[in-house]
Amino acid sequence: MITSTRTTRSIRSWVAVMAAGGLLTLAGCGIDDPSEPGDADAGSDSTGGGGADEEAIQIGISLPLTGDFSEPGKGVQRGYEAWASYVNDNGGLLGRDVELTILDDQSNADRVASDYEKLINQDGVDLVFGPFSTRLVVPAAQVALDYGFLFVEPAGAAEDVFTQGFTNLFYAAPAVAQDHYNYLADYIEAMPEAERPQTAAYAAMDDPFAQGTAYGLKERLEAMGVETVVDEVYPPNTTDFSSIAAKIESSDADILVGGSQYQDAVNLIIALQQLGYQPDLAAFSTAPTNPEFAAAIGDKTEGILSPTGYTPEATYPTNAEFVEYFNAEHGSEPTEDEANAWTTGQVVAAAVEGVGCADPTPECQGQLIDWLRNNEVDTVVGPLTWDAEGRPQGAHLIQQYVDGEITIVLPDDAKEADFIYPKPEW
Repeated sequence: MITSTRTTRSIRSWVAVMAAGGLLTLAGCGIDDPSEPGDADAGSDSTGGGGADEEAIQIGISLPLTGDFSEPGKGVQRGYEAWASYVNDNGGLLGRDVELTILDDQSNADRVASDYEKLINQDGVDLVFGPFSTRLVVPAAQVALDYGFLFVEPAGAAEDVFTQGFTNLFYAAPAVAQDHYNYLADYIEAMPEAERPQTAAYAAMDDPFAQGTAYGLKERLEAMGVETVVDEVYPPNTTDFSSIAAKIESSDADILVGGSQYQDAVNLIIALQQLGYQPDLAAFSTAPTNPEFAAAIGDKTEGILSPTGYTPEATYPTNAEFVEYFNAEHGSEPTEDEANAWTTGQVVAAAVEGVGCADPTPECQGQLIDWLRNNEVDTVVGPLTWDAEGRPQGAHLIQQYVDGEITIVLPDDAKEADFIYPKPEW
């Protein structure tokens, strides 16, 4: 299914102006008459408009709106759409509106590659933004590279992304997956040796990002003498975690590390709760940032940890405006997925404005890539620069549920509350 997204405000303003001048008829203006039947699978506008504006900058995106990665995929969609709406409300990009065409890749790597082929070859987009998940970023980035397109992405953080020879790729977040838990590892390493945890259990989805986050911490902990007593990898579609939970419970590991997305983490935690397992520290990638997480595990969140590249309270120059705008649009503060999508837009926009072009020609795309290689971009997740492979040169914060709220606890110079150890019972 194709969802062509354009801001409601821009379309309504244009319709109002044209109608006031007596120049608008529904037939032939490029906006569908809602009384006319249409093809449900062809380019519908989820925000109330329709059709393409020849003067708009066309941006093509494929996202996992169904399948294993649909929850974070929809968060990225919200972030992209909010960014486009904001840009159009504030004069556009190079004085032109931006228009998004979003395809559903169904969390499938083959599908995402064909989506970007279609966006570039058939739809003739000017720019592309990346999908969610390392599994989808790698094939998508290869298509973009084949056509010489700049490829900025919000959620491909595993090391696999940066060892493929992509010269066009930039990750729009503070740190790669292996470095997400560095501040937590630093904290544990600084503890008196007698107080450090002695054993750790790891359960990771068979996914480069999820494993990268878990095993980046595993490497640091093993180096300081923390023994690995469970190390389980499970397929992305796993729903029954009873056997993995039983192994973890019988190990009585001091630390539990979940290399997870959303639903798998919820299912594992519930299985462990049912067995009465109580770790001193429990860390999960991605899942605790989801607004539905607390309710999904029975509001037993106290002490659970997660790395994050974003907080709505950050004092970076553009963040307050982003939070205010997103809250007005959605009635809630943005999550990390939404922020990373917005950041992707900021990064591409900085390059476009810096170079002065936004078209699919090799000359323009090459200039955009070169500009990002040589410049720092201020974003809602902080100032970003990249190495030659597209790795951002920053670090993730560590957040923890404290008094029922997810709060930054590490590092000390950014903390909003004190780190809790050991974790209270769930």
